[in-house]
Amino acid sequence: MKFLFLVPMLIPFIAEAANTRVVIETSLGSITVELEDKKAPETTKNFLRYVDAGHYKGGKFHRTVKMDNQPDKKVKIEVIQGGVGSSFEKKDFPAIKLERTNRTGLKHLDGVISMARDGADTATSDFFICIGDQPSLDFEGKRNPDGQGFAAFGHVIKGMDIVRKIQAQPAKDQTLTPPVVIKNIRRFKG
Repeated sequence: MKFLFLVPMLIPFIAEAANTRVVIETSLGSITVELEDKKAPETTKNFLRYVDAGHYKGGKFHRTVKMDNQPDKKVKIEVIQGGVGSSFEKKDFPAIKLERTNRTGLKHLDGVISMARDGADTATSDFFICIGDQPSLDFEGKRNPDGQGFAAFGHVIKGMDIVRKIQAQPAKDQTLTPPVVIKNIRRFKG
């Protein structure tokens, strides 16, 4: 009888703990990512908007940034960057407000997924995954002159070997040649 009393009390804690997971299916293998629904809600909602609409189907990882291919940068980083399929390139949803890491509490650590951007509130569909810790991408980081950082919104829980394999593919400067195909990004059911 005591057990029946405890079950209703535990349900809110169980439901609250679950974050959304997605699987990034590439031509080199799959990467499973856990999103930070509560810490970065607007960025996560934006990413899932593209996932649910199927915009990443046929997309690509098109950029690899390594220590040896950014000679003009004082602050070096290591990431891979991907985006939507070519049929959707002109159909991005409106840009979102930057969720800065000083507000979300998230950091650009090894395996963190974050939104690519130009200016502070310009992120749409392109995202990147960190290889190694990248504190210069956090708020007040030195990678961008504006010091606003990037919006981290999740982390790889399976498939960092695939992330590193993508980073190691042939490239001209930072452009992967050929790009690595994103077959699909889908919500993880399981």
